Amino acid sequence: MCDESFAEKVFKAVNAVPEGRVVSYSQVAVRAGSPNAYRAAGSILHGNVSPENAPCHRVVHNDGRLAEAYVFGGKGRQEALLRSEGVEFLRGGSVDMKKCRHIFLEDT
Repeated sequence: MCDESFAEKVFKAVNAVPEGRVVSYSQVAVRAGSPNAYRAAGSILHGNVSPENAPCHRVVHNDGRLAEAYVFGGKGRQEALLRSEGVEFLRGGSVDMKKCRHIFLEDT
């Protein structure tokens, strides 16, 4: 059996995020086994050619900010997808991380 690549681990982490919840790029990197590789995790997610197979829209910045230019449909699409799932936003447009952050069981 061969080891999973970092990219495979990133997508596995993202696929574990339930509808209506979000995680940060740094959480994804930690879950994928490389805590300092949050930028690499972001690059992998933004290069995803099959967004229907991984809910990449559920990954946001640690402070709840959305991706500056969401790759799957342009600016505003990430927010629309998250709102359609019931994700709550703060007045400034960031996700309410206190209410909507998903905690992986291994993080507790």
